[in-house]
Parts: sequence; structure tokens; C-alpha cells
Amino acid sequence: MDTVSLLIGLGIGVAVALALAVLYQMVLTNNAKAKADLIVKDAEREAESKIKESELAIKERQLAAKEKAEVEFNQTRNELRDFERKLDKRQNKLDQTALDLKKQEGFVENTQNRLTAKLESANLREKELADILERQRKQLQQITGLSREEAEKRLLKITEDNLAKEVGTRLIKHEKMLEERCEEKSREILLMAMQRFAAFYTSESTTSTVDIPNDEMKGRIIGREGRNIRAFEKETGIDVIIDDTPGVVIVSGFDPVRREIGRQSLDKLITDGRIHPSRIEEIVGETRKEMDKFIHKKGVEAAQEVDVHNVHDRLIQYLGRLHFRTSYSQNVLSHSKEVAFLSGMIAEMIGMDPDIARRCGLLHDIGKAADHDREGGHPQIGAEILKQFNESKDVIHAALGHHDQIVIEHPYTVIVATADACSASRPGARRESLERYIKRMEELETIAREFKGVKQAFAIQAGRELRVMVGAKETDDATAANICRKIADEFQQRLTFPGEIKVTVIRESRFMEIAK
Repeated sequence: MDTVSLLIGLGIGVAVALALAVLYQMVLTNNAKAKADLIVKDAEREAESKIKESELAIKERQLAAKEKAEVEFNQTRNELRDFERKLDKRQNKLDQTALDLKKQEGFVENTQNRLTAKLESANLREKELADILERQRKQLQQITGLSREEAEKRLLKITEDNLAKEVGTRLIKHEKMLEERCEEKSREILLMAMQRFAAFYTSESTTSTVDIPNDEMKGRIIGREGRNIRAFEKETGIDVIIDDTPGVVIVSGFDPVRREIGRQSLDKLITDGRIHPSRIEEIVGETRKEMDKFIHKKGVEAAQEVDVHNVHDRLIQYLGRLHFRTSYSQNVLSHSKEVAFLSGMIAEMIGMDPDIARRCGLLHDIGKAADHDREGGHPQIGAEILKQFNESKDVIHAALGHHDQIVIEHPYTVIVATADACSASRPGARRESLERYIKRMEELETIAREFKGVKQAFAIQAGRELRVMVGAKETDDATAANICRKIADEFQQRLTFPGEIKVTVIRESRFMEIAK
């Protein structure tokens, strides 16, 4: 009985549980449906809101596009109106121009008619004058008894005789005026060129000395039994003078480039402290390479400074060597650059090519870079070098003839000679004491006056030329040539001078008579 009751109760519990489960499921289903309905409603509301926003955005875009189109339409309409107004103005101008042309055509036609009438009248008058002249000619021939050809010859002869004297007088007058004008113009050109280029000169020192820290260094330079100094002199080609002068060793050599290489090498050896033959050879070799680079750099800088291009590398090296050459304490490279500038300015002012003139001026003293190695004066040496590297005839002759007698067949040589004289003679270019200068001039003139037949002697061009006047009665042409040669030989034996001295002997005969 208890078991049956238990089973019945269990069945009732299960039924109740199932009923509750079904009821719970129904409640959950109803809640889910309610949530789904809410979600659908929210989605519908959101969709409606977005649709409304899209419609508003589309309307706004349409309004903006409509406003933009209206603005563009108004702008185009205004442009069309402006264009129409311009067309109207042009049409009015064309109409006015056409009217003016019609008026001018009428005026030209009237003028042409008047000219035609005047031309006919002039022809009639010309015919009348020709008839009158013909009648007068016939009457003149009857009176004089001469034909037309005879009368013309006689008249021309009389006119020629009358004008001959006047023509000669005017020619002399114009020649004098032309000479004065040329002199004035040349002076103006020279002054203008010198004023435009006035370079500052610093005279290069030609003394090659090397400072040493103490007198003990002199013994190290000499070396054991003189091996160091012999090796140094053999390697550099210069002489080392070691005397009692404290703190100084003198480097002596005829070639300024070798002398500078020796000075720098000795200075490096003293600084390094290791002085022996192998080290000397090494240092001198390095210094020689450095000097080659320095010389090339100086040559390139000089060519670029004066705007001269396409110069052969060997000529660049020669230009750089001029940096170590001086003439009367005037640096030759600086002098060459100044001559180049002055030549270019003079050529430009007289209508010639300034580029050629600058090239001639820069290279005119190139022979001074090699006159230690070759025989002859620097003009001949320079001309040979320039010919070797295919320079133009103008450049070659400027180097060859800038110290000779000026010839007008080579105008660039004349320009370079003028610029060379300006550069060498202006104050401050060449440093020399007044006493030494006067003494040297007097020596030249005194030596020349020692020869028989010499009347006067004048040293000119800072002692680079001597002009000697000999008597025409005491000498003849052969004797004058012999005197010139002997004076030049005497200068070479008795004097020491840089470059060349040109000796010119002048023999003149004058004949004078007085008409009473």
C-alpha cells in the first residue's frame, strides 16, 4: 500500500514537473517573440530614420549642384556679355578704320593728281631750260671759237690748278688733326685700362734660407764625412751653404723651382730629425711630387683668373713655374696676369678680340720658365715652346716680339708690348733702389760712349734697351753695325743683368739748304 502510494505520488510529481517545464518553455518562447518583435520594430525605425537622412542628403546635394550650376551659368552669361561688348567695340573700330582708309584713299588720289600735274609742268620747264642752255652753248661756242670738249678740258685744267694747293694744305691739316686725335685716343685707352685694372703687388722674396733649432743641427745636416750634405745636393741639384751664421742654413741654386724644393725638403728633414741618405731621397721625392702639384695648381688658377681656356698641360706647368720667377723683384706670374688683363681691356676698347689678347698677354713671358734650361733670350725660348704646343701665330709672335721693334702687321703684339710696358713701369711694380737704378743706367750709357764715333747714348725701357747715336761723318753703315755688336758684347762681359738688353745704333745724315 505504501509502495502504491509512493508510485502514485511519484507519477503526480513527474506530471507536475512536466507541466511546469512546458509552462516554462511557453514563457520563454513568448519572451523571445516579444524581444524579436522589439528588435524588428527598432530595426524598422532605424531604417526609416536612415532613409529620411539619405533623402535629406540627396536633396541637399541637389540644391548645392543647382546653386553651382546657376553660378556657372551666370558667370558664363557675364563672359558672353563681355565678349559681345568687345566684339561691338572691335566692329566699331573696324568701321572707323574703313572710313579713315576711304578718306586717305581720297587724299592720296588728290595728291597723286597734283603731283602728276606738277610733274608735267616740271617736264615742260626742263624742256624749256634745255632749249635755253642749247642756245646759250651755241652762242658761247660762236663767241669763244672752242668746241665743247676743248672748253671742258680747259675748265678742268684751271680748276685742278686752283685746287691743287688747297688740297695739299687741307691734307696736311687733316693729317696733323688725325695724329693729334690718335695720340689723344691712345692715351685715353691706356689710362682707362690702367685705371680699370690696378693690381696690388707684393714683391716676392728671393732669399732661400732655412732656420735650424741649434748649431748642432748643422753637423747632422753635414753628416759623417759629409755624406748627408753630398746626398742632399746630389738629389736636389742645389748647393747648401753652412757658415758661421747662427740659426740659419742657406740654400743656393740657379733654378728657383729646384731651390724651393731643396728649401722645403731641408725644412722637413730638420723637423723630422731623421737625416740620412735614404731618408733624404724619400723626402726630396715627396717634396718634388708636392711641388709638381702646386705648380700645376698655380698654372690652372692663373689661366682661370684671366679667363683663358684650352691651354696645354705642359704650358700650364710652365705658367706655374713662373710663380717662383722674379724680375727686378716683380713676380713674373703676377706680371703675366696683369699684362693679360690690360691687353684684354685695350683690345676690347679698340674693337679687337679680347680673348686672343688675354691669351697673348698671359703667355708672353712663358720663356722665362725655361730660360735656365735652354740657350737664348726668353722671347725666342717662349716662341719655340708655344710653337711646339700649336699655339696661334698671334700668341707666338706676341711672345717673340714684345721687346722688339713694333710692327703694325701684328696688332696683338703691339697691344701686349704696350700692356707689358705699363705693368713693368708703373709705380710699385718693380722694386729697386733709386741709386742702383741710376747707377745701372749710367753704366749702360758710359760703356756705349767709350766707342769711337758715338755721340749720344740713351738707356730706355728700364734698361732693357739702349739707343746709340753715331756721327754720320765719322762712321758708315758697316762701322755702325760693328759698333752695335761690340757694345752688346761689352755688356755681356762687364755687366750682370736679367733677361736681355736691346742695343739700337742710329746713324742719320741731314742735308739743309737755304733759299734766298
